[in-house]
Amino acid sequence: MENSELLRFTTAGSVDDGKSTLIGRLLYDSKSIFQDQMEAIEATSLRRGESEVNLALLTDGLKSEREQGITIDVAYRYFATPRRKFIIADTPGHIQYTRNMVTGASTANVALILIDARHGVVEQTRRHSIIASLLQIPHLVICVNKMDLVDYSEEVYENIKEEFSSWASKLDIKDMHFVPISALHGDYVVEESENMSWYKGSTLMYYLENVHIGSDHNHIDCRFPVQYVIRPYSDEYHDYRGYAGRIAGGVFKKGDKVRLLPSGFTSKIKKIDTYDGEVETAYAPMSVTLLLENDLDLSRGDMIVRENNSPDVDQDVEVMLCWFDESKNLQARGKYTVLHTTQDVRCIVKEIRYKLDINTLHRNQEDLDIGINDIARVVLRTTKPLFTDPYRQNRITGSIILVDEGTNRTVAAGMVI
Repeated sequence: MENSELLRFTTAGSVDDGKSTLIGRLLYDSKSIFQDQMEAIEATSLRRGESEVNLALLTDGLKSEREQGITIDVAYRYFATPRRKFIIADTPGHIQYTRNMVTGASTANVALILIDARHGVVEQTRRHSIIASLLQIPHLVICVNKMDLVDYSEEVYENIKEEFSSWASKLDIKDMHFVPISALHGDYVVEESENMSWYKGSTLMYYLENVHIGSDHNHIDCRFPVQYVIRPYSDEYHDYRGYAGRIAGGVFKKGDKVRLLPSGFTSKIKKIDTYDGEVETAYAPMSVTLLLENDLDLSRGDMIVRENNSPDVDQDVEVMLCWFDESKNLQARGKYTVLHTTQDVRCIVKEIRYKLDINTLHRNQEDLDIGINDIARVVLRTTKPLFTDPYRQNRITGSIILVDEGTNRTVAAGMVI
């Protein structure tokens, strides 16, 4: 279990499409909940007069969520099977919680988009699919839920599949998979079902256990943001100078020629240390300490890359921003702090290009008032260069966080274009 692969996935969809129930079903059928948890939700369901155990109560933990029967905040759940470990981000469906969905989906390998079989593809389905595309989530699973309420009709499922596929053809989605399910009764969630004998595909759990995610990391462009310089200052390690951090992309090997940013000096990797000892090769997303052959000036916020493969080094950074702050809108010419990999620098909003209409992908260049949950294309001017890649190329070096200098609140998340 210690060495098994970790898969992160997020759920999305319209209100009452059954996202929380689906996660409850995954946890229940994979035997990943404790007996006392099950007894607690059985008692709550009985007290509320519900005819069946409400598995959504496993993830809807806030009092207001249980009262309204909706998801408001991102809920994280952890479970494991013999094949994989999983982290689930249960994200809300309401338009006013778009920022929460962006937060939950930003690190996901897989997005589960739920569609109510009775209602088909609705506005929220499109909105969340667009956000999944913007966030470059590698794998999209379209779960056509509540098949029990349409008599497990193959025709209904095929019509929804055709409608969504036709609409999604204009999005940047690398891998798309469809599965008909009933989260309430467990059809094709963990176990197969006689109710849909016409469906010849795999269950949702089989897909999650077997989808290939090894190539989701960028193993071509070598990126190593320096987080900390290790100098033990002891007799045993008197000449030890290591650069610690987490590899954001590529593969580093002992003896590789590297370039140091921003200085541009070159060196060779003398040694690669890890918590478990020295290794010959390291790759994303390993945390390692690199030792170089030359004593060069390198500190937190700098980056080690391959000699002939560098990121963009610029003070003008163009990003798609999702605005988080409810108390204050994005200020043109406003000053903020940018957090990017291990760097934090000050910036000014140089230009707001347009606001994106999440429903139609229309670029609104007239209304540039960017408030909570809005997504906009913005140019930032930073006080010193950032080492960035396009977000579609590297989700670590291609992402930023904006912080308000006065309140220290996280006000936006951005994807480098």
